[in-house]
Amino acid sequence: MPGLSLRSVLCFENFRWASPAQQRAMQEVQLGSHTVRSHGVAVARTHMHDWLILLLLPVTIAILNAIHPFYRFVGKDMMDDLKYPFKNNTVPFWAVPVYAVLLPIFIFVVVYFRRRDVYDLHHAILGLLFSVLVTGVITDSIKDAVGRPRPDFFWRCFPDGKDVSLLWVFTVIGLIFNALSPFLDRLLIDFHIIRIAVQVYDKLGNVVCHGVENILKDGHKSFPSGHTSWSFAGLGFLSLYLAGKIKAFDSRGHVAKLCLIWVPLTAAALVGISRVDDYRHHWQDVFAGGLLVLSTSSPCPRLGNICIFSGTGGE
Repeated sequence: MPGLSLRSVLCFENFRWASPAQQRAMQEVQLGSHTVRSHGVAVARTHMHDWLILLLLPVTIAILNAIHPFYRFVGKDMMDDLKYPFKNNTVPFWAVPVYAVLLPIFIFVVVYFRRRDVYDLHHAILGLLFSVLVTGVITDSIKDAVGRPRPDFFWRCFPDGKDVSLLWVFTVIGLIFNALSPFLDRLLIDFHIIRIAVQVYDKLGNVVCHGVENILKDGHKSFPSGHTSWSFAGLGFLSLYLAGKIKAFDSRGHVAKLCLIWVPLTAAALVGISRVDDYRHHWQDVFAGGLLVLSTSSPCPRLGNICIFSGTGGE
């Protein structure tokens, strides 16, 4: 064919004999390797439904946070295990989206400016957001359904440290009349203030707290750890992304590459440990939060066009 190279002819023949699904995939690859570099919006339009679903996930998370969690039974004998100090967060809530979402996106952008592949940038961001937000929805759903009290629940329930309620009762303990006085010229009334200690447990033995409502609400959201699940969802995705880009699992066996991809995972693990150190979670909560990501985020690296074992780095 005049004007056509042998490579173009072979590509045309492969496209003609490919199945419809393969043809769509080949078109998308061609779009990603050529047109998208100057027309990034075109790639987003091909995944419009994905972005629409993605926009619904933060709304779902907001609704789940507004819902009151299940208030699990907490008896007096259980309070001994829930008297850990009420401490500040080592890793504040606002920092989680910074290192779990914004930091990976920053690295994706750096890679983009080096390789100029908008298709890769789009899929990396899409995969990351799905990984984090889907994990967030499932984590908050389980939190609301389980309602496990945090290790510092006692201090949320009784900020003054007293699991009794003191009722101040004004009583008249004496109405003493001067019986000897025929004129009843004075009335002796002796007022006393009595403090009555009332146990703040209902007839079933469940605790009746007098703490701040929002703090109590958060006190029933121990299982699983949201800090841990979000950290592993975002930093775990980043680790897989880096593994694909630097070809960490090729046959050359560079130890330095393996150390690099372990950095985000180690950071996520340290965040989980900090939640136990802060007495905000039981160790089971942190373990479950990390384990949850394995099931919720396993399809996301594929969505992000990440292949860590082929040596191509998703290119």
